[in-house]
Amino acid sequence: MKPFRIEVADSTLADLQDRLSRTRFPEQLPDAEWDYGTELEYLQELVNYWLHEYNWRASEERMNSFDQFVTEIDGTQIHFLHVRSPEAEALPLLLTHGWPGSFVEFLDVIGPLTDPVNHGGNPNDAFHVVIPSLPGYGFSGPTRARGWHPGRVARAWKTLMKELGYERYVAQGGDWGSFVTTQVALADPEHCVGIHINMVPPIPMTEDRTPDEEACLSRMQSYNENDSGYFKEQSTKPQTVGYGLDDSPAGLAAWVIEKFRTWSDCDGDIEASFTKDQLLDNLMVYWVTATAHSSARMYYEFDRGLKDGTIDIFTPVTVPVGYTRYPEEIMQTSERWAEMQYPLAHFADMDRGGHFAAFEVPELFVPDIRACFAPRR
Repeated sequence: MKPFRIEVADSTLADLQDRLSRTRFPEQLPDAEWDYGTELEYLQELVNYWLHEYNWRASEERMNSFDQFVTEIDGTQIHFLHVRSPEAEALPLLLTHGWPGSFVEFLDVIGPLTDPVNHGGNPNDAFHVVIPSLPGYGFSGPTRARGWHPGRVARAWKTLMKELGYERYVAQGGDWGSFVTTQVALADPEHCVGIHINMVPPIPMTEDRTPDEEACLSRMQSYNENDSGYFKEQSTKPQTVGYGLDDSPAGLAAWVIEKFRTWSDCDGDIEASFTKDQLLDNLMVYWVTATAHSSARMYYEFDRGLKDGTIDIFTPVTVPVGYTRYPEEIMQTSERWAEMQYPLAHFADMDRGGHFAAFEVPELFVPDIRACFAPRR
């Protein structure tokens, strides 16, 4: 393990500025708004801000205020934040992001989780926090071998936690992080004593269905029909879309920002949930590492892993599971069906928030994580 600092070359930033200044925007129908995808007017506004006002060096400095490391596990580089709590008895917590997110999603929750006393909390709620970047994502990427699906990532996380010296820990994740975290529980039940997830696809577990369960299935159907095109492309031809994503910063922004708008509790106004700086901080992790293409491969590897049996999503988890529903999460299930799928020890229904819970509503995410894992201490 080696200490790591983010130090993006001036030439990389100059190249980015040049590309942004020469963006060729497509036309848009006069009344299209967001119906056809990312709205032209908003993307132009964001690109202009990126070009003239956004300060990467300030964001870089903030990211570097947290201890970061790189190591090699199973033949690939893994980048991770490791922030220890001042509380000696803190519980180790492994946090895993998804797509199109990054470790940036968790920056606002690190302080409250590791140092609750200085954030109005109880010292008994403290965590030592480990936040890896998924293989192929950001400073963990790009991957250079096949097979990096959530099951293999989970085995890498098991190795990482062992190398950090943690004999007992808990884990949390959303999006791919939900899949990885569940796989961690299967790969390392001797040391992972509990998990929390905030995305669970609705699997009908009973013949009768409550109105809540019907709504979960309807939401899933709407996602499949109207919002899953990226999934099909990235699970079949990720390299094809990768050329545009790694070559055009505006193209990358259009591909990613639309998801942050659609999957958040913003009522159509993306900046009701995220600032431009937050959106660009996350985009920059992909841009400066040229890993949009390799991040997309996770979908391809997951699809192939299901087909060839190298990933198991059917073996029941044996450790206690926490599940929290945020109203604008793209995939959700009922408490009843969740209890049939998992040894459910914690369930919460939030009144706001979406797919990127730690990023969008950290003030709800932190106390929920504390409550979920209190019995595991």
